[in-house]
Amino acid sequence: MNSDSDLQIAGDILEVPHLLQPPREHPATVAEFVGLARSIAADRSQWEHLVRYDATTRWYHRLRTGPGYEVWLLSWVPGQGSGLHDHGRSSGVLTLLEGTLTERTERGTRALGEGAQRVFAPGYVHEVVNDALEPAVSLHVYYPGLTEMPMHTTCTAAPATHDEVDAVTA
Repeated sequence: MNSDSDLQIAGDILEVPHLLQPPREHPATVAEFVGLARSIAADRSQWEHLVRYDATTRWYHRLRTGPGYEVWLLSWVPGQGSGLHDHGRSSGVLTLLEGTLTERTERGTRALGEGAQRVFAPGYVHEVVNDALEPAVSLHVYYPGLTEMPMHTTCTAAPATHDEVDAVTA
């Protein structure tokens, strides 16, 4: 039986720079997109000074773009909502930065508090509303970049397809 470990055979991988993969400049996996949203959320200096509130419509600002993705900042005053919609061919990560929002889907209703994240696939139908008495701010990452947002009259998300996931529930 051979008792040599991989480290004994290959040596310390950190001493062999050509074997290390360079960190990616842009996210490419769901986990990396969730991580991008979390890192932006944690650094208020990236977004706090940009937030505006508009009593007539939801305010939004494209915060960042990368190869094939976009990051949007949205504000919601009490009573504002998205209407029932999907995101076309885009997948997304919704992260609540401040306040509380309510998400409605065919599966039910859930309150999203500060720090909550939702991950969803193309075709995921939902409505997001500020039912609270205080404004809310959210961050949205779309891959590929959002090119359409079809509106729906009824919730018709495909059943039992694992088309959305709670990344974090605060």
